[in-house]
Amino acid sequence: MPGEDKLIQHIARAIPSFSGVAGKLEGVELGIGDDAMVIPGQGGEDWVVTVDAFAEGVHFLVDRHPPESVGYKSLARAASDVAAMGAHPRFFLLTLGLPLTRSGLWLDRMLKGMAKAARALGIRLVGGDTTQTANILMSLTVIGRIRHGQAITRSGAKPGDLLYVSGRLGQAMLGLELVLNQHQRDRSLQSLLKPHLYPRVRVELGAWLASNRVASAMIDISDGLSTDLARLCSASGVGAQIAAGKIPVVAVPMTLARRLKHVVDPIAMALHGGEDYELLFSVPKRRVPKLRNAPGFNDLTEIGKVVPGKAVMLIDIDGGEHPLLPRGWDPFGRASRPKC
Repeated sequence: MPGEDKLIQHIARAIPSFSGVAGKLEGVELGIGDDAMVIPGQGGEDWVVTVDAFAEGVHFLVDRHPPESVGYKSLARAASDVAAMGAHPRFFLLTLGLPLTRSGLWLDRMLKGMAKAARALGIRLVGGDTTQTANILMSLTVIGRIRHGQAITRSGAKPGDLLYVSGRLGQAMLGLELVLNQHQRDRSLQSLLKPHLYPRVRVELGAWLASNRVASAMIDISDGLSTDLARLCSASGVGAQIAAGKIPVVAVPMTLARRLKHVVDPIAMALHGGEDYELLFSVPKRRVPKLRNAPGFNDLTEIGKVVPGKAVMLIDIDGGEHPLLPRGWDPFGRASRPKC
């Protein structure tokens, strides 16, 4: 089975398609290969459009994840792709496949969570479709707006640019470990569970980076830093060098580590865990001083730099340099486990 990126390339070759990397297509500015597509609009604005699936058994466990979290997270993670382009999400469409056994209280609680995310994001439901399915399956299309020409793609990074991330990485993975170990109802652990169950979307930061033209390239960390950095570098035709000691990693309380069924490695979770939905972006050195005015600047960390070539390298704590292989979540990877 091919990996997800190769599968997407295979589909794009089999069907008439458009990426926007080369050539032009009337009515589309940017297509396959980025966080979202870009369509020129009116009044000096562009539409930024993405679609995201959320499936039972793959992205969530119906017997462990609260329905409110399922609804909230399904919309938040889709909106994160729009934020990664620097756009403000405005509307969304929902396709919902539902077993009859989940059409009562479970559905009401799920919709309550989705409504909470919609209010937090300032986004409105404008359409969609429903059908009966054997397992719960959702597909959300989120539509955002941005000033014409300001969308930040994955392909603008240049050698010498510095690499930044927002927030702490690996928090969602720690939350997942708690859920898998059946600690999701432990009230004392709710602050550690929240990044996994109710992820934060960096809409304001993404929009600021775009409107102030500070970031040269950007992606949201959905599948893990190692995988999403590789995607940014591949799209930009560059390499990268990051330092393990600079990466802002999740803090795992010692008392909690003893309760989990296996040893947890904060750096490994930060590199490969995924679902943090933080922003990874490159900044030309001349623009770094301007970055101090960014919303949530204190949550930003410089972790490395863009370099010539194609290699993505990790400098470990001891100073050794090694290739950083993309070992984040891949639904079609040979050793992939469910993302939930």
